[in-house]
Amino acid sequence: MSTTAATRTQLPELPLTGWEPTKDTLHLWLQIVGKVRMASSAPRNHWWHVPLYVDVRGLTTRRLHAENGLAFEIDFDFVDHRLVISTDRGGVDSFELVDGLSVAEFDEKLHATLRRLGVDVTIRETPFRVATTTPFPGDREHASYDRDAVERFWRILEWTDEVFEEFGGWYCGKTSPVHLFWHGLDLAVTRFGGQRAPAMPEVDSVNRETYSHEVISFGFWPGDQNVREPSYYSYTAPEPAGLREQTLHPEEAVWSEQQGGSLALLPYEAVRPAADPKAMLLAFLESTYQAGADASGWDRGELASSWCPSPPQLNDLLERRIRVGSSLGSESGVTTKGD
Repeated sequence: MSTTAATRTQLPELPLTGWEPTKDTLHLWLQIVGKVRMASSAPRNHWWHVPLYVDVRGLTTRRLHAENGLAFEIDFDFVDHRLVISTDRGGVDSFELVDGLSVAEFDEKLHATLRRLGVDVTIRETPFRVATTTPFPGDREHASYDRDAVERFWRILEWTDEVFEEFGGWYCGKTSPVHLFWHGLDLAVTRFGGQRAPAMPEVDSVNRETYSHEVISFGFWPGDQNVREPSYYSYTAPEPAGLREQTLHPEEAVWSEQQGGSLALLPYEAVRPAADPKAMLLAFLESTYQAGADASGWDRGELASSWCPSPPQLNDLLERRIRVGSSLGSESGVTTKGD
Protein backbone atom coordinates (compact mmCIF):
# COMPACT_ATOMS: atom_id res chain seq x y z
CA MET A 1 0.00 0.00 0.00
CA SER A 2 1.35 3.42 -0.90
CA THR A 3 1.99 6.11 1.69
CA THR A 4 -0.86 8.19 0.29
CA ALA A 5 -3.34 5.35 0.56
CA ALA A 6 -2.17 4.48 4.06
CA THR A 7 -2.62 8.08 5.18
CA ARG A 8 -6.13 8.22 3.76
CA THR A 9 -7.25 5.23 5.86
CA GLN A 10 -6.06 6.78 9.13
CA LEU A 11 -9.49 8.07 10.02
CA PRO A 12 -9.83 10.72 12.74
CA GLU A 13 -11.87 10.53 15.92
CA LEU A 14 -15.02 12.66 16.04
CA PRO A 15 -17.02 12.10 19.26
CA LEU A 16 -20.24 14.07 19.08
CA THR A 17 -19.93 15.56 22.56
CA GLY A 18 -16.54 17.03 21.70
CA TRP A 19 -17.82 19.29 18.93
CA GLU A 20 -21.61 19.42 19.23
CA PRO A 21 -21.84 23.24 19.55
CA THR A 22 -19.71 23.58 16.41
CA LYS A 23 -21.73 20.90 14.61
CA ASP A 24 -24.96 22.72 15.41
CA THR A 25 -23.58 26.05 14.17
CA LEU A 26 -22.13 24.53 11.01
CA HIS A 27 -25.40 22.72 10.36
CA LEU A 28 -27.29 26.02 10.36
CA TRP A 29 -24.68 27.69 8.12
CA LEU A 30 -25.09 24.80 5.69
CA GLN A 31 -28.86 25.19 5.77
CA ILE A 32 -28.55 28.85 4.77
CA VAL A 33 -26.26 28.05 1.84
CA GLY A 34 -28.40 25.04 0.95
CA LYS A 35 -31.45 27.27 0.72
CA VAL A 36 -29.57 29.59 -1.62
CA ARG A 37 -28.78 26.54 -3.75
CA MET A 38 -32.42 25.44 -3.72
CA ALA A 39 -33.60 28.91 -4.75
CA SER A 40 -31.00 29.12 -7.55
CA SER A 41 -31.49 25.70 -9.16
CA ALA A 42 -34.17 24.16 -11.35
CA PRO A 43 -36.20 21.54 -9.43
CA ARG A 44 -35.08 17.93 -9.74
CA ASN A 45 -36.72 14.64 -8.85
CA HIS A 46 -36.29 13.54 -5.23
CA TRP A 47 -34.99 17.03 -4.29
CA TRP A 48 -31.68 16.39 -6.02
CA HIS A 49 -31.37 20.14 -6.70
CA VAL A 50 -31.02 20.76 -2.97
CA PRO A 51 -27.93 18.95 -1.54
CA LEU A 52 -24.31 19.99 -1.29
CA TYR A 53 -21.30 17.99 -2.48
CA VAL A 54 -17.92 17.01 -1.10
CA ASP A 55 -15.00 18.53 -2.98
CA VAL A 56 -11.23 18.78 -2.62
CA ARG A 57 -11.33 21.62 -0.07
CA GLY A 58 -14.63 21.12 1.72
CA LEU A 59 -18.22 21.34 0.51
CA THR A 60 -19.69 23.01 -2.57
CA THR A 61 -23.02 23.93 -4.11
CA ARG A 62 -21.59 23.36 -7.60
CA ARG A 63 -22.86 25.74 -10.30
CA LEU A 64 -25.92 27.84 -9.52
CA HIS A 65 -27.84 30.32 -11.67
CA ALA A 66 -28.90 33.84 -10.68
CA GLU A 67 -32.00 35.45 -12.19
CA ASN A 68 -29.81 37.90 -14.14
CA GLY A 69 -28.08 35.07 -15.98
CA LEU A 70 -24.88 34.97 -13.94
CA ALA A 71 -23.65 31.55 -12.85
CA PHE A 72 -22.05 31.25 -9.43
CA GLU A 73 -20.83 28.73 -6.88
CA ILE A 74 -20.56 28.77 -3.09
CA ASP A 75 -17.80 26.78 -1.41
CA PHE A 76 -17.09 25.98 2.21
CA ASP A 77 -13.29 25.92 2.18
CA PHE A 78 -12.28 23.84 5.19
CA VAL A 79 -8.56 24.14 4.35
CA ASP A 80 -8.37 27.92 4.72
CA HIS A 81 -11.68 28.11 6.62
CA ARG A 82 -13.45 30.59 4.41
CA LEU A 83 -16.79 30.83 2.67
CA VAL A 84 -15.93 31.52 -0.98
CA ILE A 85 -18.30 32.69 -3.72
CA SER A 86 -17.20 32.66 -7.37
CA THR A 87 -18.99 33.72 -10.57
CA ASP A 88 -18.55 32.86 -14.24
CA ARG A 89 -17.56 36.49 -14.91
CA GLY A 90 -14.42 36.19 -12.80
CA GLY A 91 -15.82 37.62 -9.59
CA VAL A 92 -14.56 36.06 -6.35
CA ASP A 93 -15.33 37.17 -2.80
CA SER A 94 -15.08 35.46 0.57
CA PHE A 95 -15.17 35.82 4.32
CA GLU A 96 -13.52 33.95 7.17
CA LEU A 97 -15.17 31.14 9.13
CA VAL A 98 -14.21 31.74 12.75
CA ASP A 99 -15.26 30.94 16.26
CA GLY A 100 -17.74 33.58 17.42
CA LEU A 101 -19.34 34.05 13.98
CA SER A 102 -23.03 33.66 14.78
CA VAL A 103 -25.65 32.29 12.45
CA ALA A 104 -27.10 35.80 12.15
CA GLU A 105 -23.72 37.27 11.18
CA PHE A 106 -23.03 34.43 8.73
CA ASP A 107 -26.41 35.02 7.10
CA GLU A 108 -25.77 38.77 6.86
CA LYS A 109 -22.24 38.33 5.46
CA LEU A 110 -23.40 35.74 2.92
CA HIS A 111 -26.17 37.90 1.50
CA ALA A 112 -23.93 40.99 1.48
CA THR A 113 -21.30 39.07 -0.47
CA LEU A 114 -23.89 37.71 -2.90
CA ARG A 115 -25.19 41.25 -3.45
CA ARG A 116 -21.71 42.60 -4.21
CA LEU A 117 -21.32 39.89 -6.85
CA GLY A 118 -24.81 40.53 -8.26
CA VAL A 119 -26.21 37.08 -7.47
CA ASP A 120 -28.21 37.48 -4.24
CA VAL A 121 -31.47 35.59 -3.84
CA THR A 122 -34.30 35.63 -1.32
CA ILE A 123 -34.62 32.51 0.83
CA ARG A 124 -36.94 31.36 3.59
CA GLU A 125 -34.89 32.45 6.60
CA THR A 126 -35.97 29.68 8.99
CA PRO A 127 -34.24 26.44 10.01
CA PHE A 128 -35.63 23.18 8.63
CA ARG A 129 -36.15 20.05 10.73
CA VAL A 130 -33.71 20.93 13.49
CA ALA A 131 -34.29 21.63 17.18
CA THR A 132 -33.89 25.39 16.97
CA THR A 133 -36.65 27.48 15.42
CA THR A 134 -35.03 30.92 15.64
CA PRO A 135 -34.93 32.60 12.19
CA PHE A 136 -31.41 32.89 10.84
CA PRO A 137 -31.20 36.71 11.05
CA GLY A 138 -32.02 36.56 14.76
CA ASP A 139 -29.86 33.61 15.81
CA ARG A 140 -26.89 34.90 17.77
CA GLU A 141 -26.82 31.88 20.09
CA HIS A 142 -25.14 29.47 17.67
CA ALA A 143 -21.64 30.87 17.14
CA SER A 144 -19.15 28.04 17.77
CA TYR A 145 -16.48 27.04 15.29
CA ASP A 146 -13.75 24.53 16.15
CA ARG A 147 -11.48 24.47 13.09
CA ASP A 148 -9.88 21.14 14.00
CA ALA A 149 -13.22 19.39 14.50
CA VAL A 150 -14.59 20.76 11.22
CA GLU A 151 -11.50 19.55 9.37
CA ARG A 152 -11.88 16.09 10.90
CA PHE A 153 -15.56 16.00 9.92
CA TRP A 154 -14.67 16.96 6.34
CA ARG A 155 -11.94 14.31 6.15
CA ILE A 156 -14.46 11.67 7.21
CA LEU A 157 -16.90 12.93 4.57
CA GLU A 158 -14.14 12.89 1.95
CA TRP A 159 -13.21 9.28 2.72
CA THR A 160 -16.83 8.15 3.00
CA ASP A 161 -17.74 9.86 -0.26
CA GLU A 162 -15.11 7.80 -2.09
CA VAL A 163 -16.38 4.52 -0.60
CA PHE A 164 -19.99 5.43 -1.42
CA GLU A 165 -18.98 6.24 -4.99
CA GLU A 166 -17.36 2.84 -5.40
CA PHE A 167 -20.35 1.06 -3.87
CA GLY A 168 -22.67 3.05 -6.15
CA GLY A 169 -20.82 1.66 -9.15
CA TRP A 170 -21.86 -1.87 -8.24
CA TYR A 171 -25.47 -1.09 -9.17
CA CYS A 172 -26.91 -0.56 -12.64
CA GLY A 173 -30.37 0.58 -11.57
CA LYS A 174 -31.27 4.20 -10.87
CA THR A 175 -28.89 5.61 -8.26
CA SER A 176 -28.66 9.03 -6.69
CA PRO A 177 -25.48 11.07 -6.64
CA VAL A 178 -23.48 10.93 -3.43
CA HIS A 179 -24.57 14.16 -1.78
CA LEU A 180 -24.93 15.90 1.56
CA PHE A 181 -28.47 16.73 2.61
CA TRP A 182 -28.34 19.83 4.76
CA HIS A 183 -31.62 19.24 6.57
CA GLY A 184 -30.14 16.20 8.38
CA LEU A 185 -26.42 16.87 7.85
CA ASP A 186 -26.02 13.41 6.34
CA LEU A 187 -23.98 12.24 3.38
CA ALA A 188 -26.13 9.79 1.44
CA VAL A 189 -26.49 7.62 -1.65
CA THR A 190 -29.75 5.92 -2.63
CA ARG A 191 -30.64 2.96 -4.85
CA PHE A 192 -34.04 2.73 -6.55
CA GLY A 193 -35.74 -0.58 -7.28
CA GLY A 194 -37.78 0.73 -10.21
CA GLN A 195 -41.27 0.44 -8.74
CA ARG A 196 -43.40 3.33 -7.54
CA ALA A 197 -44.13 3.29 -3.83
CA PRO A 198 -47.75 3.25 -2.63
CA ALA A 199 -49.34 6.68 -2.47
CA MET A 200 -48.76 8.52 0.83
CA PRO A 201 -51.41 11.26 0.95
CA GLU A 202 -50.91 11.70 4.69
CA VAL A 203 -47.24 12.78 4.49
CA ASP A 204 -45.87 16.21 3.62
CA SER A 205 -44.78 17.22 0.14
CA VAL A 206 -41.09 16.81 0.98
CA ASN A 207 -41.46 13.13 1.90
CA ARG A 208 -43.89 12.45 -0.96
CA GLU A 209 -41.27 13.54 -3.48
CA THR A 210 -38.41 11.87 -1.62
CA TYR A 211 -40.12 8.49 -1.33
CA SER A 212 -42.13 8.37 -4.55
CA HIS A 213 -40.39 5.09 -5.46
CA GLU A 214 -39.05 2.06 -3.62
CA VAL A 215 -35.60 2.92 -2.26
CA ILE A 216 -32.75 1.60 -0.18
CA SER A 217 -30.70 4.47 1.19
CA PHE A 218 -27.27 4.52 2.80
CA GLY A 219 -25.58 7.32 4.64
CA PHE A 220 -23.33 8.79 7.29
CA TRP A 221 -24.12 11.46 9.83
CA PRO A 222 -22.09 12.84 12.76
CA GLY A 223 -24.78 12.10 15.35
CA ASP A 224 -27.86 13.91 16.56
CA GLN A 225 -30.35 14.02 19.44
CA ASN A 226 -31.47 10.44 18.78
CA VAL A 227 -28.20 8.73 17.82
CA ARG A 228 -25.48 10.12 20.05
CA GLU A 229 -22.46 9.09 18.02
CA PRO A 230 -21.31 9.36 14.41
CA SER A 231 -22.77 6.42 12.49
CA TYR A 232 -23.34 4.84 9.13
CA TYR A 233 -26.95 3.95 8.42
CA SER A 234 -29.28 2.29 5.96
CA TYR A 235 -33.04 2.02 5.62
CA THR A 236 -35.50 0.61 3.11
CA ALA A 237 -38.66 2.54 2.17
CA PRO A 238 -41.36 1.54 2.15
CA GLU A 239 -40.21 -0.92 4.78
CA PRO A 240 -40.95 -4.51 3.73
CA ALA A 241 -42.14 -7.19 6.11
CA GLY A 242 -39.32 -9.14 7.72
CA LEU A 243 -36.63 -6.54 7.13
CA ARG A 244 -35.37 -6.60 10.69
CA GLU A 245 -34.98 -10.38 10.59
CA GLN A 246 -32.34 -10.02 7.87
CA THR A 247 -28.70 -10.55 8.89
CA LEU A 248 -26.38 -7.55 9.05
CA HIS A 249 -22.60 -7.44 8.61
CA PRO A 250 -20.20 -6.80 10.21
CA GLU A 251 -21.12 -8.04 13.67
CA GLU A 252 -20.98 -4.49 15.07
CA ALA A 253 -24.00 -3.50 12.93
CA VAL A 254 -27.43 -3.48 14.59
CA TRP A 255 -31.06 -2.83 13.76
CA SER A 256 -32.54 0.17 15.57
CA GLU A 257 -36.06 1.56 15.88
CA GLN A 258 -36.08 5.14 14.61
CA GLN A 259 -39.20 7.23 13.93
CA GLY A 260 -41.38 4.16 13.66
CA GLY A 261 -39.13 2.31 11.20
CA SER A 262 -36.11 0.02 11.09
CA LEU A 263 -32.72 1.65 10.72
CA ALA A 264 -29.51 -0.34 10.33
CA LEU A 265 -26.63 1.31 12.16
CA LEU A 266 -22.87 0.81 12.17
CA PRO A 267 -20.98 3.06 14.60
CA TYR A 268 -18.20 5.08 12.99
CA GLU A 269 -16.04 4.10 15.96
CA ALA A 270 -16.26 0.48 14.81
CA VAL A 271 -15.06 1.44 11.33
CA ARG A 272 -12.36 3.96 12.23
CA PRO A 273 -9.87 1.62 13.99
CA ALA A 274 -10.61 -1.47 11.88
CA ALA A 275 -7.78 -3.30 10.13
CA ASP A 276 -9.53 -2.47 6.84
CA PRO A 277 -12.08 0.32 7.35
CA LYS A 278 -13.11 0.33 3.70
CA ALA A 279 -13.83 -3.41 3.69
CA MET A 280 -15.87 -3.06 6.87
CA LEU A 281 -17.96 -0.22 5.47
CA LEU A 282 -18.49 -2.00 2.14
CA ALA A 283 -19.63 -5.10 4.04
CA PHE A 284 -22.19 -3.01 5.92
CA LEU A 285 -23.44 -1.33 2.75
CA GLU A 286 -23.72 -4.60 0.85
CA SER A 287 -25.41 -6.47 3.70
CA THR A 288 -28.01 -3.74 4.21
CA TYR A 289 -28.63 -3.62 0.47
CA GLN A 290 -29.15 -7.38 0.36
CA ALA A 291 -31.44 -7.19 3.38
CA GLY A 292 -33.65 -4.50 1.85
CA ALA A 293 -33.58 -5.88 -1.70
CA ASP A 294 -34.40 -9.45 -0.69
CA ALA A 295 -37.18 -8.42 1.68
CA SER A 296 -38.61 -6.13 -1.02
CA GLY A 297 -38.40 -8.71 -3.80
CA TRP A 298 -35.85 -6.86 -5.97
CA ASP A 299 -33.95 -8.93 -8.53
CA ARG A 300 -30.40 -8.37 -7.29
CA GLY A 301 -28.85 -10.27 -10.17
CA GLU A 302 -30.60 -8.12 -12.75
CA LEU A 303 -29.62 -4.92 -10.90
CA ALA A 304 -25.91 -5.75 -10.50
CA SER A 305 -23.58 -3.76 -12.76
CA SER A 306 -20.61 -5.19 -14.62
CA TRP A 307 -18.42 -3.57 -11.93
CA CYS A 308 -20.13 -5.45 -9.11
CA PRO A 309 -18.13 -8.28 -7.52
CA SER A 310 -19.55 -11.75 -8.19
CA PRO A 311 -21.85 -13.41 -5.62
CA PRO A 312 -19.00 -15.57 -4.25
CA GLN A 313 -16.80 -12.49 -3.94
CA LEU A 314 -19.56 -10.58 -2.15
CA ASN A 315 -20.08 -13.51 0.19
CA ASP A 316 -16.34 -13.49 0.90
CA LEU A 317 -16.58 -9.79 1.70
CA LEU A 318 -19.45 -10.39 4.12
CA GLU A 319 -18.41 -13.61 5.78
CA ARG A 320 -14.64 -14.06 5.81
CA ARG A 321 -12.54 -11.00 5.14
CA ILE A 322 -13.95 -8.78 7.84
CA ARG A 323 -13.92 -11.45 10.51
CA VAL A 324 -10.21 -12.14 10.10
CA GLY A 325 -9.44 -8.45 9.66
CA SER A 326 -7.47 -8.89 6.45
CA SER A 327 -7.58 -6.40 3.63
CA LEU A 328 -9.39 -6.99 0.37
CA GLY A 329 -7.20 -7.72 -2.60
CA SER A 330 -7.37 -8.77 -6.21
CA GLU A 331 -8.01 -12.43 -5.38
CA SER A 332 -11.43 -11.54 -4.00
CA GLY A 333 -12.21 -9.25 -6.94
CA VAL A 334 -13.00 -6.34 -4.63
CA THR A 335 -10.28 -3.83 -5.20
CA THR A 336 -8.98 -1.36 -2.66
CA LYS A 337 -7.01 1.53 -4.18
CA GLY A 338 -3.42 1.41 -3.08
CA ASP A 339 -3.37 -2.30 -2.24
